Formats: sequence, structure tokens, C-alpha cells
Amino acid sequence: MRLTKITGTLAAVALAAALAGCGDDGGGGTDVKVADNPEFEAGSTMATLADAGEITIGVKYDQPGLGFLAPGADAPEGFDVEMGRIVAAALGISDDGITWKQTVSDNREPFLKDGTVDLVVASYSITDDRRTEVGQAGPYYETGQQLLVRTEDADSITTPEDTAGKKVCSVTGSTSLQRMEDEYGASPVPYDTYSECVDQLINGTVDAVTTDGAILLGYAADHPDEIEVVGEPFSTERYGIGFKHGDQAMCDFLKETLQTSFDDGTWAEAFDTTLGESGVDAPSTPTLDDACFTG
Repeated sequence: MRLTKITGTLAAVALAAALAGCGDDGGGGTDVKVADNPEFEAGSTMATLADAGEITIGVKYDQPGLGFLAPGADAPEGFDVEMGRIVAAALGISDDGITWKQTVSDNREPFLKDGTVDLVVASYSITDDRRTEVGQAGPYYETGQQLLVRTEDADSITTPEDTAGKKVCSVTGSTSLQRMEDEYGASPVPYDTYSECVDQLINGTVDAVTTDGAILLGYAADHPDEIEVVGEPFSTERYGIGFKHGDQAMCDFLKETLQTSFDDGTWAEAFDTTLGESGVDAPSTPTLDDACFTG
């Protein structure tokens, strides 16, 4: 069992059990090779982390397939977690040197700015506005808004246009839900969490759930015989790794590490052991942005 340290409070959400096949101790499905005494420029963030043999990474705890801490587990698991392990390994830091910190959407920038975490890998969509406050390297994954439906409806609901007049669930106040109502004529059904939406879908109260496809794939992997993700994405979200603004050396290191994971198959393995459990194949690797900052 991994001895990975954990900080933060477990989110009070009723989510499904951990993804099948990813291990009982939370994550670690990817065979990452920990670098042996890597060398970095003296005084760089990478050198400081490598010398300490420790790193704190902010991840979500409530998104199956991306970042999820199962009840009783020692560490979170998911695709974002695996990407964090890949970066840590490139610094020469093994799993037992990683501190996973629960990081929600509202505290990603504050945590990076005040040093609570060293990196954020938490379904962190790259935007120009965010890049004025923090660095974002990537994208390491490209997704977009999609639909989750009951398997029995997978032939009749395949596009957003098919949801006209149907009950579609997402979290309260989300742009995803507003888009379904305004652009496609769906009847919006808001809930506080995606897990509540999924419960309503399975019991037949709603006809579809919508948000980023990566999040939906995690739920589909938890219920492979009952629900599935359908159709192509109809928006664009590009996930990046967050770090302190202006750290160009870290930007270069992260880009190199991500590209290496694309080229050597580690990225695909990370996908297959997490989001791939939903039955989908690993997509093509994205093209990394040249810059990590704006402003």
C-alpha cells in the first residue's frame, strides 16, 4: 500500500466507489519511472522540490475518473492524479513524497499564489484570464461538453439537438445547463453535485446529464452497464497544469515532461487505467501551447 501523504478534508459528497481496476489504495495505475537524481538549475523550483524529495499537488476529490478520493482510501485516484505522479516522477519524487491536497475550483489560484500547493492538476481549464494570475502548462487533455444518458437511450439521444423538451441535469448555475436550455431547448434540472444528477439519470428522473466529457466518462466507468457518454463534444475545454505565474523554468520543465509522456506512451497508459475504464480508447495527444502565461 502506498504511503502517500494526504491533506485537506474529504468532500462531503455521496459518490460511487472507486474506478474498477485502479487499485484499492487510490491511484498508482500508471507505471511511472522515477528519475534517478535528475539535475536542475540551482535555485529553480524544480531543484528545490527535487532536493526535498517532496511535492504538494492540488487535485479534486469529487470527480471519478479525474480526481476522486474513495471512502477509506489512502490517496485519490484518476487521470489528473496520474498526471501529477508523472510530473513528480520526472522530479525524482516517488509516490511516498507526494502530498495530495484537496483543491476545489474556487481555491486553485489562491493555493498556487500563497504556496499551499506547488502544482494544481484539477480539471483546470486553460484560459487567458487565468494565465494572467497563474501559469498553466498544457493542454494535457482536451475535452468538451457532452451528454451522459442511460444505455437504453444511447441510440435516441446522441446530439444536443436530441434533448429538446427533455430533462437535462447539471450542477446549479453551470454554463453547461444554461447552454442546453438556451441553444437546444432542453428542460434544465439543476442539482448541487454531478453525483446527484447521475443518480437521477439512473433512476429515470432525468433524461441526460451534461458537463465536460472527461467528468462524464468517470461516472460511466462506475456504471458501465447502465449509462454511457454519447456524441461528440460541442464545446472546447483544455486542461492544464497550474503553477506560480512567471516561473518560466517550470513552464519549460512541465512542457518537456508532458511531451515525453505523450511520446513514450505513459500518457496513454494513464488514460487507459482511469478514464479508459469507461470503455473508450485513448484519444490523440493534444498539441502543447508554446506559452504558459499571459499579461
